[in-house]
Amino acid sequence: METTDLNDYTVIKEGEAEVLMHKKNKVFFNKAQVNNRDMSIAVLRAFISKRKQEHDAMLSKRARSSGKVVEKDVSEVSKEGAPTENGEDNGKTNGEEHEASSKDGSKEAAKTTYEPARRELKPPRVLEALSASGLRALRYAREVEGIGQVVALDNDPASVEACQRNIKFNGLMSTSKVESHLTDARVHMLTNPKEFDVVDLDPYGAPSIFLDSAVQSVADGGLLMCTATDMAVLCGANGEVCYSKYGSYPLKGKYCHEMALRILLASIESHANRYKRYIVPVLSVQIDFYARVFVRIYTSASAMKNTPLKLSYVYQCIGCDSFHLQSVGRSLPKHNSVRYQAGLGPVVPQDCTHCGKKYNMGGPIWSAPMHDQEWVTSILNGVKSMKDRYPAYDKICSMLTTISEELPDVPLFLSLHNLAATLKCTSPSAAMFRSAVINAKYRVSGSHVNPLGIKTDAPMEIIWDIMRCWVKNHPVKAQSPDHPGSVILSKEPSHQADFSRHVGSLSKAQVKKVARFLPNPEKHWGPKVRAGRQITSKHVSLIGHEAVNGHLNGHKEAAGAEEEEEEEKEDVVEDEPEMKRQKITEVIASSS
Repeated sequence: METTDLNDYTVIKEGEAEVLMHKKNKVFFNKAQVNNRDMSIAVLRAFISKRKQEHDAMLSKRARSSGKVVEKDVSEVSKEGAPTENGEDNGKTNGEEHEASSKDGSKEAAKTTYEPARRELKPPRVLEALSASGLRALRYAREVEGIGQVVALDNDPASVEACQRNIKFNGLMSTSKVESHLTDARVHMLTNPKEFDVVDLDPYGAPSIFLDSAVQSVADGGLLMCTATDMAVLCGANGEVCYSKYGSYPLKGKYCHEMALRILLASIESHANRYKRYIVPVLSVQIDFYARVFVRIYTSASAMKNTPLKLSYVYQCIGCDSFHLQSVGRSLPKHNSVRYQAGLGPVVPQDCTHCGKKYNMGGPIWSAPMHDQEWVTSILNGVKSMKDRYPAYDKICSMLTTISEELPDVPLFLSLHNLAATLKCTSPSAAMFRSAVINAKYRVSGSHVNPLGIKTDAPMEIIWDIMRCWVKNHPVKAQSPDHPGSVILSKEPSHQADFSRHVGSLSKAQVKKVARFLPNPEKHWGPKVRAGRQITSKHVSLIGHEAVNGHLNGHKEAAGAEEEEEEEKEDVVEDEPEMKRQKITEVIASSS
């Protein structure tokens, strides 16, 4: 049997779960994903509550409808059993009445024995498709009330071994609720269609290869939670790669991170449509270095026909910040039904009407709302009521607060600094610009993706008129006549902007001085080295000089370096109390 050194393991505690991590990077773990895990737990709690509400509403609706049926049957029976004007009993003898009543009684008995089984709402089953150390699955099992079985999968033997070791390490509650399997997640999801109420996809890189099987394994009304960490691809660094993976072409703009979310949603919808299913986004967030979406999946061939109405192509001017959306499809009323047709286009001429430059075309993207504001409010209230149970409370609370104030029906956003850069002018304050938009009778809000992002339903003509009026009061140096800014400023504004301060120019969070965009809690807060790879000096940008030097020094010590250096190394396990140390030893020995 392989000997195990207790000093090779570190105990990592997050929330109510503790995991043993090997110091040689055998199993992937990223501390920065605590935001992801906390947000997922918050959404999962809201989903369980919402699921129960929907189930209760369905039962009460059935009870009302069955009550009407029973009432109707009773009235018909009373009519049949009532004596006629001649004193007859409509031809039914007492024996026939008794036989009929006994038949009804047997039907009622069968109904009452079947009804409780049908009314019972089973705890939701959760599938974590790529579990690694199992920390996420353990946190779900230990922290989310009312959760059912949590199935953790991985295709790496070292990860499954670590997960099973961590399940034992977390005690009886974890062993009774969490199970770990060595298998390909895609095969498992395909062979268990509509079996899981919640499916969590958090791969290292792109989730595209898992989406087809994931949308099939989620039960009707279930929740799919999906992470994409290949943000460079989704944000336009390699447009052709993004198209091959997600079926959409990205554009490089200040809104690229929100566009990444919408490309991911459009891809999930595309996979779902192949099986007569469709998605309803609950929450979509761009955190740190990745995108995370939470969508519910339903089955309906008729509702699926609305998908082209929720997708749009994006025309982005290469000279200025102007962008326009063109819907993929449209619907027309036809008698008592709806007729679907291709979208009308193009929505823009060959050259930009503002600066005269050409357009780049990207998409299709999800242009319908990517949040459900009722859900967002519910999740935020739940997080605030359980503040002590979220390690990353400040981060997720600030993000949910910003999302709750976003305009849900306005895709993408403008950057105030980019508008000013195009015109080579000083930038107005966000409050002044928002006031001008609101005074022009349009809506405006911020974006959780970018602190300088401005979402508005005002057309680009109004936006540029506001900037023209601003430049008149804050003149700029003359530029080349062909420069996009010069072309825009050469036109007189058709709308006179009013920059007087409006009460709605600041969000409620800004008025209350609630933090909305927090800095990273520590250095090198980002993606980490893939599990199994040897850490070298080239990984400095990911994990920092100290971590790299510590790992390299540890390698030398293992080969026979001086013992003094080895004693100076921090050892979390040795600092544990003796009982804890004994427990760790037992768990490691039993899993070896």
